[in-house]
Amino acid sequence: MSKEVSEKVHVLIIGSGPAGYTAAIYAARANMKPVLYQGIQPGGQLTITTEVENYPGYPDGIQGPEMMVHFEKQAARMGADIRYGLATKVDFSSQPYKVEIDEEKWIEADAVIISTGASAKWLGIESEQRLNGFGVSACAVCDGFFFRGKEVAIVGAGDTAAEEAMYLAKLCTNVHMIVRRDQMRASKVMQERVINTPNIKIYWDSVTEEIVGENKVESVKIKNTKTNEIQQVPISGFFVAIGHQPNSDIFKGFIDMDETGYIKTIAGTSKTNIEGVFAAGDVQDKHYRQAVTAAGSGCMAALDAERYFSAKGLV
Repeated sequence: MSKEVSEKVHVLIIGSGPAGYTAAIYAARANMKPVLYQGIQPGGQLTITTEVENYPGYPDGIQGPEMMVHFEKQAARMGADIRYGLATKVDFSSQPYKVEIDEEKWIEADAVIISTGASAKWLGIESEQRLNGFGVSACAVCDGFFFRGKEVAIVGAGDTAAEEAMYLAKLCTNVHMIVRRDQMRASKVMQERVINTPNIKIYWDSVTEEIVGENKVESVKIKNTKTNEIQQVPISGFFVAIGHQPNSDIFKGFIDMDETGYIKTIAGTSKTNIEGVFAAGDVQDKHYRQAVTAAGSGCMAALDAERYFSAKGLV
């Protein structure tokens, strides 16, 4: 494929969640003339979140999509060039770095900030998508508070699912945990904690048949795969904790990643294994995955890029 470059930019930011927009704000204020491509989901995962109550500065809470509009407007006001478009290929083999947009044009950049985020893995059932944001969530830490004093279900069997079940158990009257096999994948200590928590009920060898409700979650149908028996359990919230997939495929072969595809950064920085390429937000963070930590790492990436330019004499 031809790599005829149609444009040269100073800083290219790939992705537009809290990390990307914050990086754009800082980079624009530092006169680095950032160009940001929003990707396939402008605003990132927060655009499929309803109420956000744990981001500082919003005492009454805010809707996720509205919050991302605020981020975008602030970045634009600072002078960031924000564009629709999806990065489809990269070539980080030599400087300046090249990024293909929409399989159509190549852009060169002196530095690149990767903030492509991660996508929650879903079960793939119709009712799950229909009720997403109306009682169905992929983040217990984000949304568990709204179900205080109510009954909820969670599906998953790894450490994240166990941690989120424990978190929900502190808030909710009962947590119905749906586990596909006859054992959990979580570490032994986490399994013991879950099993010994009195208000967590585990459904072994079970799958989610359907989430019931018209405009909100009302109950869940749980199917035992050994007996084919189906139980319908009344709940108000349904949490999916079967993992996240970092949106990092196009960087494979250039950027160092862990076994699940999360980008590795040098501890305490946003620096990747390639000089002048930085990573921020959920694409490199599988531990916290919060809007506020993503925004903080976006700030780090822009400051790291600014220092990189100073050291190279490119500013």
